[in-house]
Amino acid sequence: MSDATNAQAGDAPHQGEANDALATGVAARVGAVIVDFHAESALSDCVDSLVLNGVEDLVVVENGTPGSTRAALTGRGVRLVEPGLNLGYGRGANRGVALVKDKDLILISNPDVIVHHRAVASLVHALDTQPRVALVGPQIRRPDASVYPSHRVFPNFWLAGLHAILAPLWPSNPATRRYRSRHDDGSVDWVSGACFMVRAGAFEEVGGFDERYFMFAEDMTLCWDLRQRGWGIAAVDDAVVTHVEGLSRQRATRSMVWAHHRSALRFEIHTARGLRRALIPVAALVLGVRLLVVSVVRPRDALDTST
Repeated sequence: MSDATNAQAGDAPHQGEANDALATGVAARVGAVIVDFHAESALSDCVDSLVLNGVEDLVVVENGTPGSTRAALTGRGVRLVEPGLNLGYGRGANRGVALVKDKDLILISNPDVIVHHRAVASLVHALDTQPRVALVGPQIRRPDASVYPSHRVFPNFWLAGLHAILAPLWPSNPATRRYRSRHDDGSVDWVSGACFMVRAGAFEEVGGFDERYFMFAEDMTLCWDLRQRGWGIAAVDDAVVTHVEGLSRQRATRSMVWAHHRSALRFEIHTARGLRRALIPVAALVLGVRLLVVSVVRPRDALDTST
């Protein structure tokens, strides 16, 4: 591990925004962890947006080629973890969280995320006003300002199967629309790991991210494990971030396609109960068919975690 050069981040014209965020106690309570994989200038923008939201304790984990992250952090007071290999998203985030001390809230983010004004403060407020909620996710927008479906339900066996088979060929099918939506009362089962805030104590209670997942579905599993401990998960629409989805994965190899489907099967094994456990071989078959479809018919969508 090594520390990047310490310096002031942000420009004088934005000082008012930083002071506004500091008034909410963000600096004293929130630590941020960013897992980087060759995001380059997007990582710089992510760090700057967090600083403007009042976050002072930032840790970046370098999952890319050794030495690939430091340049993006020049002039920014950020601690840099350099493990020398790609740990995967969950393991990388866990290493970063381990360095955050004396903070009761942790924000974990992809490097290609821009956190909008007061988003961090809104997430803090949501947790403060909902004591049994452990993890909250902001509204995630794409660069064109459309809303990404980051607040979702846990699919039952049939919904999961239909979504897996139909989504690559018919993205707007009813099963996929249901999976990518909230419950009728507006509640959610899980939120995207691209950016979220979690209580440090609750994160530690479940052992952080399950490190058996290299990439994909580790966010869904974290939310599942928290809910099994009696914690709630919530969406916070007042908090907005923009995500340049898949920027880091543009460098990913075909192994990421396998990781996506392997993680989906691992989640099914982890969560299936009763009769559903007997159907795990069927789930494996369905995911195998889907892997074939996205690899041959629509290869560009193979790493789209929304499908």
